[in-house]
Amino acid sequence: MNYDDIKRLKNNFPHVPNILGKEEYFNSAVLIPLIKMNDELNFLFEKRAKNIRQGGEICFPGGEIEPLDSGIDATVLRETKEEIGIDSDRIELIGRLDTLFGPRGITVDSYLGYLNISIDECKIDKTEVEKIFAVPVSYFEKNSPEKYTVITKSQFEFLDSNGNTDLLIPIDSSNQGSYFENKRKVFVYKVSGEIIWGITARLVFEIVQLLKK
Repeated sequence: MNYDDIKRLKNNFPHVPNILGKEEYFNSAVLIPLIKMNDELNFLFEKRAKNIRQGGEICFPGGEIEPLDSGIDATVLRETKEEIGIDSDRIELIGRLDTLFGPRGITVDSYLGYLNISIDECKIDKTEVEKIFAVPVSYFEKNSPEKYTVITKSQFEFLDSNGNTDLLIPIDSSNQGSYFENKRKVFVYKVSGEIIWGITARLVFEIVQLLKK
């Protein structure tokens, strides 16, 4: 390596820093939908169908960013159409939040969007969505989330390219059961007989913070 290499490296750095190694994670995108009901804006939530991953949890429309999607906006519009049947020309994208890095190897990019529809126009895909419901944004402005601590215990196991276990980190009998323990705070809202927590609650919280600026 010489000084010419340094100059070449300088030109190859990203113009806008992102997440290093992002392609190795499950990359998803969601729409945070706003809908007008009773003369005020509401967040529109989904309750996931029981037979899918994380069944029964409260979420926003969204899913994995697919290679054919032209961008994050294309992903959220496609997923919203698939899950609740709203065409893209009825959705006004308002703004995009920063990328959220989830604790289970997932990244979440999100757009806030206004649905120019009535809630009765939604046609939910029952294979993915059990139900939808709306909660006034004002509720979240007036009620701060509860904060809980989630504890995750992990034991590392490394597999080489042939699938054989390779002990790269020393583990003895005293720490085999919980070699690594991670504690993280999560937001929780309890509303409409449902519990909104984790990534969805965090996105709601961030929008409310933007409203307060």
